[in-house]
Amino acid sequence: MQDKVVIITGGSSGIGQACAEVFGQAGAKIVITGRKKENLEETSRELKAAGIDNLALVADSSIEADNKMMVERTLEKYDKIDVLIANAGISMRALFEELDLEVFKKIMDINLYGTLYATKYCLPHIFKTKGSIIGISSITGHLGIPSRTAYSASKHAMNGLLEALRTEVMTRGVHVLVVAPGFTQSNIRKVSLNADGQVHGESPMDENKMMTSEAVAKAILKATTGRKRDLVLTVEGKLAVFLNKWIPGFVDKMVYKKFAKEKGSVLK
Repeated sequence: MQDKVVIITGGSSGIGQACAEVFGQAGAKIVITGRKKENLEETSRELKAAGIDNLALVADSSIEADNKMMVERTLEKYDKIDVLIANAGISMRALFEELDLEVFKKIMDINLYGTLYATKYCLPHIFKTKGSIIGISSITGHLGIPSRTAYSASKHAMNGLLEALRTEVMTRGVHVLVVAPGFTQSNIRKVSLNADGQVHGESPMDENKMMTSEAVAKAILKATTGRKRDLVLTVEGKLAVFLNKWIPGFVDKMVYKKFAKEKGSVLK
């Protein structure tokens, strides 16, 4: 990663922030984006204090023009792009029958189209460096989760986009990695949306029992340098993906039971 230029969308918290620190410590120059200026500036200061060259850009991943600007500003400062980590994402918890369709659209705009726009504008420059495109997906990109219909749909679509792209560019030196982190300590569950688009404000799970964002970032760095195809993390995540291929009906029942027991479950 020495002197590589790495763009990380949603880079001011959670897995994105951890990737900025881990990739930066490995020698990369870091570009982070996010919608909240204060959080971005704080993360940028922390990276600088750690000796990591970085650029922080206020940008909304769901807006095409912001993604174009992100690439232009990166090239102005660093003159190249080696790695894109499409990390920006948002979740939801609500029954589909009660879910406002505008909330569904917002999830798709950020998770799917955010990845699409960033990839579209970064790809011509990643061709030049024969670099990597990394999509931070989810175990829900492999199996649908009840009360997370929009989130599951967005991650399934994201997986399809990147898997198809991988086969298009595989003979041209570009590496595409799809990451399914499993349950990770972050604020994604606290800021997930309810049926009306309001923020839940708390996690329904015990965050202390989850994999840390730093551990996820280190695994992503290793998979990137090793140019792996897929990365599925946590024993639970790997088991769920494996079993869903062979005994999906059983997995459906187990998944329902698990999420019916979570704090504040909307499952009836």
